[in-house]
Amino acid sequence: MDSDRKSTVSSFYGGRKGSLDALNQDFPSPPLDYGQQTGRTRDDASSFYNPERTSRGSMDLLAGRPNAAGYNRGSFFHAGREEPLKGGRDEEELGPGTPDGGWDVYADFNNAGPRYSSAFGQQDSGYQSLGAPKAAETTGPVELVTVPALGPEWKKSEMRDMTKAGKREKRAESRKQLWRDWTRGNRGGKWCTKRVIVFTCFALIIIVVVVCAVCIPRVPSFSLSNNTPLANATGSWASAVPTTFNRVPTNFSFPAFADLQVDTTSNYLPVNFRHLRASVYDLTSGFLVATGDLGSKSLPAKSFPDIQIPLNFTYSAVNDSDTTWNNWYDACKNLDRFSDGVRPGIGFRLVLNMEIIGLIGSYGSSTQVTNANCPIELPSNSV
Repeated sequence: MDSDRKSTVSSFYGGRKGSLDALNQDFPSPPLDYGQQTGRTRDDASSFYNPERTSRGSMDLLAGRPNAAGYNRGSFFHAGREEPLKGGRDEEELGPGTPDGGWDVYADFNNAGPRYSSAFGQQDSGYQSLGAPKAAETTGPVELVTVPALGPEWKKSEMRDMTKAGKREKRAESRKQLWRDWTRGNRGGKWCTKRVIVFTCFALIIIVVVVCAVCIPRVPSFSLSNNTPLANATGSWASAVPTTFNRVPTNFSFPAFADLQVDTTSNYLPVNFRHLRASVYDLTSGFLVATGDLGSKSLPAKSFPDIQIPLNFTYSAVNDSDTTWNNWYDACKNLDRFSDGVRPGIGFRLVLNMEIIGLIGSYGSSTQVTNANCPIELPSNSV
């Protein structure tokens, strides 16, 4: 604290000092006849034995006034100087209305205490009051005041929690704690317990199984007609396909229908075909002789509907000695060419490829016939 700012309480600095330092001055020994003069012995001369009598210790022998400091100094060990080294003014005499008067214990907290900024030749007064704002001004400069000191530094764990990784870890820990509380029955209330969830899932599984069993279509089975597996084609489509058997170049072509019966008894809903393709292979040589496509078709459930797939028979060979060409040519000759009126049968294998709405991918089926009638009859004059 600055030397100009000091406490001047008289009791602290000793405002009324005598000309002699009585604290560091030893008292002279009393005369030997002191007891004879007073009529009392030396042992009871102090105020301890007679408090109503002014004793020698209560009299300042040097200053000549009673009740001065050091009145009983001879009874104790001298501990050194009791008065501060520096005296001063009496603040009680100055009073609160005078400059530097009235010692205020709140001065340092109200920015009214001593200024240390002027030490060592500096003239900065530190705290500067901006004055009261004008009544007309709604906004103005803010008066600077003393702010409290900052708190402690952030811990490493707190700094870790403020990073993205720390936030992710806290979210994961929160989810883990939520799951642990739910599995232990501490969360979920009345309708979201483990028991309710298990029974609900079980009921949903049963419902899904039933719905799938009813709604998902099954692949039907096919069988060719025993009497006419291959039927003669009629209609506009048949007229667009020419009927020919040629030796040079060696080939043949004609339209026909594959007469099929479909088994849909395993389905609860109608079966909808996106495509139903057929391929015919000669049973002897294995060569492809016909193709066809039914297109989109819907068949009723729990029944045995009959369908006809249009087939376009087309085959080419090197010469008329080809086995496949001769087999189909002999089976399709005119009846007049045979003495017994019976044409030889033809063997083939029918392969079906289908796409059903409600099922993923394509499915196939095949069947074969060893002795089928040719669906057409060539003229009697055919070569």
